[in-house]
Amino acid sequence: MTEWIISHDLEIRLSCFAGVLLAMALWERRAPRRPLVTARVIRWTNHLSISALNALIVRALLPATAIGMALLAQQSGWGLFNRYDVPYAIAVAISVVALDFAIYLQHIMFHAVPLLWRLHRVHHADLDFDVTTGIRFHPFEIILSMLIKYAAIIVLGAPALAVLIFEVLLNATSMFNHGNVRLPFTLDRWLRQIVVTPDMHRVHHSIAVHETNSNFGFNLPWWDRLFGTYKDQPDAGHERMTIGLEELRDPFRVERLRGILMLPFYRSSDRYPINRQK
Repeated sequence: MTEWIISHDLEIRLSCFAGVLLAMALWERRAPRRPLVTARVIRWTNHLSISALNALIVRALLPATAIGMALLAQQSGWGLFNRYDVPYAIAVAISVVALDFAIYLQHIMFHAVPLLWRLHRVHHADLDFDVTTGIRFHPFEIILSMLIKYAAIIVLGAPALAVLIFEVLLNATSMFNHGNVRLPFTLDRWLRQIVVTPDMHRVHHSIAVHETNSNFGFNLPWWDRLFGTYKDQPDAGHERMTIGLEELRDPFRVERLRGILMLPFYRSSDRYPINRQK
């Protein structure tokens, strides 16, 4: 069964992507948290386009998928779990959690290093916050993220099944926690003990610098609490908070495909990187 799942990883990941995207889109239509600034058709067209472009670039430039790298590490005996005899279920569970922690650290790094922030601000420059924000990343960031993921998989010797589970979870929770959806307060309080919720992650997309540099988790919510980067609610409240970046407010620059691709090359105030805050 495990071998069949791994051999059909592309179909599994694409099916989960399409299913979660559709479910979140329907939820956003029925129970939106905030009105959108930019027309939905413009957002979806440009964000799906950059997501498709990223997939093509990764396929063309990188030698293997994350799961392929896990299989290569296994064949070569690289990494912790390929060198030491650990029960398979434990290796899978630890690998999923460790890879999530690696993504948390990577996210902080992209906020701390000004050059990397130039790439990551493509994600933050979105004037709205909806499910498609979760797939809006610059191709250069996607490539760097994949290389970091390769390194984490090799160091861990993560089983291929763990990598597949992690890839599906990361993709699904990224779309979920960027959803423009309304959750009952009590349900949100319960859910954010086990997964990053939309209300938790929306704080991270605030125009306020101290809020942008909080709530870095994508999937598991524990790291922000453990390392002091957790902020419960935006100061202005979810309905009144401003989404995006202060210096990038032109819709034609930040919401069209050409502008999105050019965003890393625009000059900025350098207010947002963690080590440049004023």
